[in-house]
Amino acid sequence: MSREFRDVWKELERGLGAGVKFRVIKCLLLNPERTFTKYAVTKATGLKTKTVEDQLRTLVEMGWVKKYRYTPATYQANLENEVVKCLQDLFQKVKNIR
Repeated sequence: MSREFRDVWKELERGLGAGVKFRVIKCLLLNPERTFTKYAVTKATGLKTKTVEDQLRTLVEMGWVKKYRYTPATYQANLENEVVKCLQDLFQKVKNIR
């Protein structure tokens, strides 16, 4: 990998082997103060709506994401979860690596 330019997010995705779930949680963790509709997550990640729905359902079940039952429903990273807090710290640090 070139020392001049590294795509750190692709490196983390490859290293963690998390695929589409990684892209969804990355979207939420890089914007922890925001809430997202499924449509907004779909647009931000480039994933298909069904894929985003499945991943959000899993992340909500895990307690990593909060679901707010508005119309439409919105989602936000659950910073009360210890694992999510650690991941957010990591993502914020990685965001500045070039």
